[in-house]
Amino acid sequence: MTKTFSKTGAFLAAGCSMLAISTGASAQNDNDGFALEEIVVTAQRREQSLRDVPISVSTLQGDSINEFSAGGADIRLLAARIPGLNAESSNGRVAPRFYLRGLGNTDFDLIASQPVSIIMDDVVMENVVLKSFPLFDVERVEVLRGPQGTLFGRNTPAGIIKFDTRKPTQEENGYLTASYGSLGQKNLEAAYGGGMTDNLSGRISVLLQDRDNYIDNAFLGTEDALGGFNEKAARVQLLHESDNFSALFNAHYRNNEGTSALFRANVLTAGSNQLNNNFDRNTVFFSDTHNNPQEYENWGGSLRLNYEFANGITATSITAFEDAEGFSLGDIDGGNPNGPGFIPFQSTTQGSTDDAAQFTQEFRFAQQAEENLFWQAGFFYFDSTNVVRTSPFFIPDTAARHENTAWAVFGHVAYDVSDATTLTVGARFTDDERDMRSVSGGTGEVFVREVSASRLSWDVALNHVVNDELSVYARVASGFRAPTIQGRDIAFFGAPSIAEEETIISYEAGFKSQLVDNRLRWNASVYYWDISDLQLSAVGGGGNLIQLVNADKAIGYGFETDIEFLATENLLLTAGFAYNYTELDDPNLQVGVCAQCTVLDPLSTDGRAFVDGNPLPQAPEWTLNLVADYTVPVGNGTEFFILTDWAFQGRTNFFIYESVEYTATGDFEGGLKVGYRWDDAKYEVALFGRNITNEANIKGGIDFNNLTAYVNEPRVIGAAFRVNF
Repeated sequence: MTKTFSKTGAFLAAGCSMLAISTGASAQNDNDGFALEEIVVTAQRREQSLRDVPISVSTLQGDSINEFSAGGADIRLLAARIPGLNAESSNGRVAPRFYLRGLGNTDFDLIASQPVSIIMDDVVMENVVLKSFPLFDVERVEVLRGPQGTLFGRNTPAGIIKFDTRKPTQEENGYLTASYGSLGQKNLEAAYGGGMTDNLSGRISVLLQDRDNYIDNAFLGTEDALGGFNEKAARVQLLHESDNFSALFNAHYRNNEGTSALFRANVLTAGSNQLNNNFDRNTVFFSDTHNNPQEYENWGGSLRLNYEFANGITATSITAFEDAEGFSLGDIDGGNPNGPGFIPFQSTTQGSTDDAAQFTQEFRFAQQAEENLFWQAGFFYFDSTNVVRTSPFFIPDTAARHENTAWAVFGHVAYDVSDATTLTVGARFTDDERDMRSVSGGTGEVFVREVSASRLSWDVALNHVVNDELSVYARVASGFRAPTIQGRDIAFFGAPSIAEEETIISYEAGFKSQLVDNRLRWNASVYYWDISDLQLSAVGGGGNLIQLVNADKAIGYGFETDIEFLATENLLLTAGFAYNYTELDDPNLQVGVCAQCTVLDPLSTDGRAFVDGNPLPQAPEWTLNLVADYTVPVGNGTEFFILTDWAFQGRTNFFIYESVEYTATGDFEGGLKVGYRWDDAKYEVALFGRNITNEANIKGGIDFNNLTAYVNEPRVIGAAFRVNF
């Protein structure tokens, strides 16, 4: 542990020094006619300057996504790239789990409910497979922290991650980027669009990602058996525009084949959270001959209609359908009868979704009624079905059919109390129903469960523009997560469990500023949230169960800040930091624990842990990200550039209980890109590296059988080419 803290401390010191130098430079330099561009967001379902939105919002531009994904990274690349955000998955490149301000869900089942909502092109992606749709041709990512239960609706107590792809325009434009790297990593991303008639424009985008198998299965004597993937995705958009009417059609498709998560047996030693000699990034020791395959396919489409009436009211309709199916198989014990280490029993399980279908419909009306009054109101409908199949292999499969319907009505008003102060008030009433039907493959027992809830969510916010450089805001918001049913234990001779609805009240205040002649952007916020009946997934433990439980209460507080500084015309520095404290408050809550772990919690007579006072799982105590982008112009529209980015994550507890082994401390990853642009940046060639120090960071564990863990992606070094049309 000493070595880990030493390396982390060195990088933190370097990051703090860079920020100190940046701030000093900003105070000494005069304005030379260059400035940061204004950030426009749609956090309140309309285009606004970031400074006018009374919500803690962080943004990431599409170009940054391209840099972070150069080595074939999937949507989990967002982890620690935005303050307070964590992302991980024990299902490989599908079914990611997101955490904001410490709130998330560690449940790995394909029906898991999450408190962080994913919105892609104005459509909610509720199913965990849909949340993993690849990122390409993205214009902007907006992370909206805190409850967003007014305008965006269901299951948003932690916040929203909102993705907006590039839309068709009449202007012809596009790009092609290709790269090749170590491990046989190949990326191809391209997009092209423009006007087709005076009123119709289109855009097509494609993504191809491929990596060779590079991990040997030493137990079976098979070389290059695992670790690869092949990802294909495409999107087609058509936009019709006339004087007062527009229609945007979006169709998209994704196919993923490859290796699911790799669980590695006994790579932790009792009493330590450091990887031991059983860990070899390029070798596993699986007894299962399938070698952890994974295949998923999903497609969808949406139609967005806008019509502006003569009185200025705009009517919007968004109709969308999504469908997904596929499977992931895992050697869950992570080894074989001979080890590594002591493995009490062998376990191989496959989870699949036979049919996950989702339909959504939203109608919304909005108007700038007066110069100082804006309002919007609408109706939302959600309907989904999902047949989840669990295959333990030692007994027949168990399939569970889940159905979920919800509807909501909502309203939102923004009123300018004065030229400098805006009051925003919103409310949403939601009715949510869910049911599950399943027959146990092992016993033949029939299970039927139904849950429902109705809830009013609301928020009130005040934004005040102090001057041209500074605005301040305060916000109080409520939200809820609908009741959830978890039926995976039916496949292992158990019974389904239910979590009641959870409710949250959140308080936050902050400022947004553009200083030093618009060359320094600095935003910050502080927050406190209080949850009643917090839904938790007690995964694993000695009983190897997935059970939903409700904690009586949990609290969290902290702060986050974003800094972007254009130090010179050729040097851009960005940094983000978040501190997050979370605590469970339930003296009676007990969960199962790892039999081989050094558990830090008091235990009951039957060996279960009392978790009162513990931090929430997968909630980093702090996150830090740093980016430096430097260009060297050499004349005639050509330049050299170097870009480096670093992401750090503080102490993180992986499970509801606390143990020495399943706690991460001081993890980090870094990236580097060096290249050359010419013809006014139309062409670019570069060398890149992702996870350049080849850090092996534990991202999570399997605790019911042995000291098993899974880790982050390995180092990738390669070359890339880009052309902009």
